[in-house]
Amino acid sequence: MADLAKHEVERAEFAFSIYDNEGNGIDAVDLGNLLRALNLNPTNATIEKLGGTKKKNEKKIKFDEFLPIFSQCKKDKDQGCFEDFNECLKLYDKEENGKMLLAELTHTLMSLGERMESGDVDTIITDCCGPEDDDGFIDYVPFLKSLVAGPPDTKK
Repeated sequence: MADLAKHEVERAEFAFSIYDNEGNGIDAVDLGNLLRALNLNPTNATIEKLGGTKKKNEKKIKFDEFLPIFSQCKKDKDQGCFEDFNECLKLYDKEENGKMLLAELTHTLMSLGERMESGDVDTIITDCCGPEDDDGFIDYVPFLKSLVAGPPDTKK
């Protein structure tokens, strides 16, 4: 593809091969996982729009069909960024001191937008959130910075 560099195509091919168990394409239910493995953050709605499915064995996607999907997802700016998330969490910062209740953060993640499961929220809180203070508040800016930075680099 003209808009993907050679190393991006190679990386995509490697990741695709991991999900292509039988050598005849990936199950469309795995499209989101594959895109996330390539460091993209598509919403569930975006995945469906790009051809992903919710049930196994409904559809197969071959590598040559996947490349335009990967390219489109890379261009998609509807994924949110630090500034967007920061503005949202400021709504919970009643004292305007960069702190919010951990319980409110947990509730927000589990109830607004694309709702998350309790176990996923627990993982994010554990991995990205500093300790809460005696009153149950956390500093949300370091939390957001850690969250948008993605998983730690494990190549060290």
